[in-house]
Amino acid sequence: MKGIVFTEFIEMVESKFGFDMMDDIIESANLPSGGIYTAVGTYDHTEMVQLVIGLSKRTEIPVDLLLKTYGKHLFRVFTTSYSHFFKNIDNVFDFFEQIDRYIHVEVQKLYPDAELPKFDTLRTDDTLEMLYQSDRKMADLADGLIEAAIEYFQEAATVEKKNMNEDGSLVKFIISKI
Repeated sequence: MKGIVFTEFIEMVESKFGFDMMDDIIESANLPSGGIYTAVGTYDHTEMVQLVIGLSKRTEIPVDLLLKTYGKHLFRVFTTSYSHFFKNIDNVFDFFEQIDRYIHVEVQKLYPDAELPKFDTLRTDDTLEMLYQSDRKMADLADGLIEAAIEYFQEAATVEKKNMNEDGSLVKFIISKI
């Protein structure tokens, strides 16, 4: 998992819960990296899992809600740090369809070792189905990204999330414009 995912998680936790909370989580997690991340580095995704679980235990906020909240935070970062991905796109469905076709292709060029989730899309009128596939099983993070994208494009839509298998590596999001 790319380091920006870790560095931004740390930023979010420090801003919402304080530096001491983040330090406590890192210290108690006994991470192989020592909790030292660079935005361009690559780290095992299990470290992120440990950090989120540690935060959940300390705050008593469920892991799924923390990941969703973090997804919203991360999307805001993407809109400023990678604003070129948002140019010439004027609606959320077009944006979602560009994730695998354009955005992830460009990310792979910059970071060939990046292991990105896969998103297949199917659009029909006012509904878009997105099939999320990832061995990392972080669909709740994707859910937050999706909701933040809807807000960014100032559209009204509902998001339904359906697990397509038991382990959470395959999840369908059904986004319906209102």
